[in-house]
Amino acid sequence: MQTLVIPLIPDLPHLLHTDAANASWVITATLLAAAVATPVAGRLGDLYGKRHVLVASTLLLVVGSLVCALTSSLAPMVIGRTLQGVGAGVIPLGISIMRDVLPPQKLGSAVALMSSSLGVGGAFGLPLAAVIAQHADWHVLFWCSAGVGALVTVLLLLFVPAPAPTATGRFDSVGAVGLGAGLVCLLLPISKGGDWGWADSRTLLLFAAAAVVLAVWGRWELRIASPLVDLRTTARRQVLMTNLASVVIGFSMYAMSLIAPQLLELPKATGYGLGQSMTQTGLLLVPSGLAMMAVSPLGARLSAARGPRTSLFAGALVISAGYALALALMGSTWGVLAFAAVISAGIGLAYAAMPALIMGAVPVADTAAANGLNTLMRSIGTSTSSAVTGVVLAHMTTRMGPVAIPTQNAFRTGFVIAGGGALLAALTTLAIPGRRAHTPAAVPAEPTGDAAQPSTSR
Repeated sequence: MQTLVIPLIPDLPHLLHTDAANASWVITATLLAAAVATPVAGRLGDLYGKRHVLVASTLLLVVGSLVCALTSSLAPMVIGRTLQGVGAGVIPLGISIMRDVLPPQKLGSAVALMSSSLGVGGAFGLPLAAVIAQHADWHVLFWCSAGVGALVTVLLLLFVPAPAPTATGRFDSVGAVGLGAGLVCLLLPISKGGDWGWADSRTLLLFAAAAVVLAVWGRWELRIASPLVDLRTTARRQVLMTNLASVVIGFSMYAMSLIAPQLLELPKATGYGLGQSMTQTGLLLVPSGLAMMAVSPLGARLSAARGPRTSLFAGALVISAGYALALALMGSTWGVLAFAAVISAGIGLAYAAMPALIMGAVPVADTAAANGLNTLMRSIGTSTSSAVTGVVLAHMTTRMGPVAIPTQNAFRTGFVIAGGGALLAALTTLAIPGRRAHTPAAVPAEPTGDAAQPSTSR
């Protein structure tokens, strides 16, 4: 769903009979919906059954896809894309079901692959979407996503067990509304600030509103007995530092997704563009998805042998090394393929470790909610990356005929910023308590030592 409409971005204003600023809501709506739905779906899964919420998420994705497939107007398209974004809750829910039903010896590799599927799906979705968009009616994209979503729903019902709910208490509807409002106020100006202007009154007012709303929401969460997000658990050093590292890893990951396609598709006449078509660009980035998928089980083995902190640290360093390679290899298609694969391998290592670190520090009753919050942190990182990278590429430009295009130094600057972000993630990882863990399930539900704090959800 993240990459489904990327090949359509230049044509969206024409296809939806609107201007570019309004057409961008097709992207923004999915981002906001996913950010709000992910922690909410996790908590609902803990309280009422993870598979029930998982199936509901995929059904909403199907409905959203059908709405998009049947329209050529902006408003229904935004509604459909919003419903598709709600489906993002499947990642933390899937990880949490694995903790409930898989034997310990299979849990590490399974969780690692599920976690990395956020990147793998995007890597494979982009070339598929590009081929369909280039050779068929664009509505076919959404008919395909509806069909795949329906198939996944059936497979979930046939093959995935339905473990009993792990948490007790009531659903915190006030907390859900508060978190949703705060995230919208935070992510909307991050996403639209480039269009509105970073000093525009709308941007500044929304950032101020986000600070106020999230502060009030945090106070509410600390006062009630069954919060949407247990902030006391979230404040434990292992959880807090992992979430902070997740933000920066998400930032570094998404920069490559934004920069590499533009570099590949710019005409060779620029002197640094590589002149590839939309379909060729997508196919050249497929190996990065394969690299992420191949490395995820290795990350799980490294976590079992040395602890998940080591995997996260190694992943951040590999990502940073990949961006360093990008500075030297960006002049050829094989070079882009190579550094994209290295960066993706680092992402696979890092994503394999994050759920293990989270589940090693939270009780079973909070597994889905805690993983949902971690996925949200990654989303905040990708949103920030989109904004920062967009500013760099939009302001460091040169003219090619009537069109302004990013300069070679703009791409280099983007690589340096993303690589620096990965180094910051590595430094953040060093603040995570060193703890040897063979599998996430092997860590006690009630952490000991400096992690043992009372939880208001129990």
